[in-house]
Amino acid sequence: MEVIPAIDLRGGRCVRLYQGDYARETVFSEDPAGVALHWQELGARRLHVVDLDGAKQGKPVNLGVINGILALVNVPVQVGGGIRTLAVAARLLEMGVSRVVLGTAAVEEPQVVEELCRKVGAGKVVVSVDARDALVSTRGWTSKGTVRATVLVKEMASLGVERFVYTDISRDGTLTEPNFAAIQEVVAATQARIIASGGVASVEHVRRLAGTGVEAVIVGRALYTGALDLRAALAVAKDLPPTTG
Repeated sequence: MEVIPAIDLRGGRCVRLYQGDYARETVFSEDPAGVALHWQELGARRLHVVDLDGAKQGKPVNLGVINGILALVNVPVQVGGGIRTLAVAARLLEMGVSRVVLGTAAVEEPQVVEELCRKVGAGKVVVSVDARDALVSTRGWTSKGTVRATVLVKEMASLGVERFVYTDISRDGTLTEPNFAAIQEVVAATQARIIASGGVASVEHVRRLAGTGVEAVIVGRALYTGALDLRAALAVAKDLPPTTG
């Protein structure tokens, strides 16, 4: 199982939000590329980068920073935030991003996701399912919808999506624990691969998530505060069922 460090970008800096609230931001570094290199040096085999400004504005804002990260590390980097058109997704892939992560587009313009899977291959496309009370939020988590997470996963899988990031917003950035029940519900709803995110704060959480059947886990605030040691998490994940794809 993979443990994937998260690098959230806002205003060119590496930050973390509490429960997706832009007013509750903690800045952890002015050098996101340096942070990316640090996680790679500790053993990370993949990075998860989110353009928070882009998610809110509907188009990528921190492309220069993302490009700097790509230039400095040699592990795969998946990027989300403001990717709502084929052109934007194509630009990021041309820059060297390994996977593009789409959230709002999956709800508002599902045909974009379907066409992207067809044109670039499903292996390069991830749909982010960001839920609050089991309902999917969009537009940088500022707009709460009426679509249930499991329903969206099934709809997207029928269009060719093979991989999802599932985030419980109420747990994100809280250092409490993942919503294991919700994660298991999503895993049970599809044959697609699931990456869990939100609330991971200990090695034990990593172990328990492996038991839910997820492919990987994204960790953010816990790494930045030192609550979770990346090397320890990676060592545990190494002995858990391997990822695929």
